Amino acid sequence: MAAEVYFADLNARKPQDNKVNKIKKLFERAGFADLIDENDLTAIKIHFGERGNDGFINPIFVRPVVDKIKEAGGKPFATDTNTLYKGERKNSVDHLVTATEHGFVYSVIGAPIIIADGMLSKNISDVEINQKHFKTVKIARDIENADSMIVMSHFKGHNLAGFGGALKNLAMGCAPRVGKMQEHSMRPKVDKEFCTGCQTCFMNCPEDAIQMINRKAQIDVRKCIGCGECMQVCPEDAIGVNWKTEVKGFMERMTEYAYGAIKNKKDKVGFINFVMKVTPDCDCAPWSDAPIVPDIGILASKDPIALDKACYDLVNNQHGFEGSQLKSNFEPGKDKFVGMREDSQGYIQISYGEEMGIGTTDYNLIKI
Repeated sequence: MAAEVYFADLNARKPQDNKVNKIKKLFERAGFADLIDENDLTAIKIHFGERGNDGFINPIFVRPVVDKIKEAGGKPFATDTNTLYKGERKNSVDHLVTATEHGFVYSVIGAPIIIADGMLSKNISDVEINQKHFKTVKIARDIENADSMIVMSHFKGHNLAGFGGALKNLAMGCAPRVGKMQEHSMRPKVDKEFCTGCQTCFMNCPEDAIQMINRKAQIDVRKCIGCGECMQVCPEDAIGVNWKTEVKGFMERMTEYAYGAIKNKKDKVGFINFVMKVTPDCDCAPWSDAPIVPDIGILASKDPIALDKACYDLVNNQHGFEGSQLKSNFEPGKDKFVGMREDSQGYIQISYGEEMGIGTTDYNLIKI
């Protein structure tokens, strides 16, 4: 049976049509109140943004979700997990400082913030999933302990996953550092022909796994945790992985983690995707590049597969922006994420997720 995906465009000519009100309407039409029982501890899973990034979801868009959760009888809290890479969100203290700087404070969103995996990412629950790559996955304990959850995701590109939406927010965003390491498990390599010796990767590696030898970067595979940060920051695109042999496994592992994040919350999770500022990179980057397509709208569903598929289709049906990171596939109907990264295999997360039973790619797009 087709899943219902509710869609609000960004057009507005009267106060009732502002984005805050549209988010409330999406919450109502998608039936999210039915997911929340009286006194539920309800997680709002959101990305607070890396310092220097401005593509993350605006905190004023969290407030209507908080208000609707309270109306339904829940006790909301905004949450995320600590990162693998060097940056301003590797521990809970720095993470909370960054979230505060970005406006995620009680006076704005109306709910407390909790870093779900604890100070040093040791607050962990093991969840049994019995899938192809993992028998159990490690989920941040405070997300696992939440009674219900609303997942708010910025739909955008990603250097490894192709694109990131609800599934990636579940997979990486609900995992502690050790879980993120299990998901990645890839070993990038340096193309010395293109390496200029700028040391950007060397300075950003969280495990000091990169050395500069004869003014070229060299990765110590014994220390490398496969986080992909070196690929993200390299200005010359001189670092990569074997897309044919490694990326499919990464996508499947990531999708299994997404399954684990919601396995024990059957009929208790709703999803909202913001297809705005569709940047080439995720909000973990300490920058925000120019978007690749026009802003499209906000979507909501109880089915994360259908939701991400609808967002993927909407993006690909746009005409891509000249002057962005798009190198090809500008025309409507062509894959914009492949147009940025020709080896991108982002759709695997949707197809494998459907195969696992997380959701369906068959959806009805309902405009509110």
